[in-house]
Amino acid sequence: MNNQKVVLITGSSTGMGKETALILAKKGFLVYAGSRDPKKLEKLNTKNLIPIKLDITNPDNIKEVINIIKKEHGKIDVLINNAGYGLVSTVEDLDEKEMFDQYNINVFGLLRMCKEVIPSMRKENSGVIINISSFLGKIGLPLLTLYNSSKYAVEGITDSLRYELSEFNIRVHSVMPGFFNTNFAKENLVTNFNTFDEKSPYAKTVSKLAPVIVEQINNGNNPKEVGSMILDIIENDKFPARATIGEKAKKFIPMKKELSDEDFERRVKEYYNIG
Repeated sequence: MNNQKVVLITGSSTGMGKETALILAKKGFLVYAGSRDPKKLEKLNTKNLIPIKLDITNPDNIKEVINIIKKEHGKIDVLINNAGYGLVSTVEDLDEKEMFDQYNINVFGLLRMCKEVIPSMRKENSGVIINISSFLGKIGLPLLTLYNSSKYAVEGITDSLRYELSEFNIRVHSVMPGFFNTNFAKENLVTNFNTFDEKSPYAKTVSKLAPVIVEQINNGNNPKEVGSMILDIIENDKFPARATIGEKAKKFIPMKKELSDEDFERRVKEYYNIG
């Protein structure tokens, strides 16, 4: 068994996950790139990158993947919880399945991964867990209530885990990206039919906000920036517990800290021309 660090990352087939997996593999980490469709990564044929089928909604599959890695290498040094998607819907229009599915991926899936990886990190008295959150984990926006609140939950999980695992020398970080130019708008935004109906009482808000959000995602930062930050987090044990990256995150997070809730809400409404 050599000293090569072993990384497991979820949601690796596109966007930030894919770029992070490639950057870490090229830096010499052994990267298990988890995806529900690993064939997307197999064609890359990149040294140190091992595509593996991983469904974070399936506890048995998670256990199977982690057992495979531990059998081969005896450890997992780094867990990157990247998988997630965004539901665009008003609260009024939500159905039970939409509510559960949003949290099942963004929150429960993350918890399942942590639950299964932590024991081996604890025994090694070493490890790094990096949760990909969002600047929307600190800021609310209409139509994104479920996504916002799921990322608020990720922030809370991250903060609590940091206390819980500190005595075992396991670092826990969150990365809060702004809008990045990934396939998120095309593949990872799910819309509620009733919310987007032209007869919806929320049609005015939808018509103003939805196109702007999609445009900002499509014209956002390069996802390689997130991969580079994650590399820095892994290699720098003094890296801050929470980091923002991307134009919108760097704009709104400091503003949120400086203003009262009422003033901040007014600024957001003005910026997005809503309310």
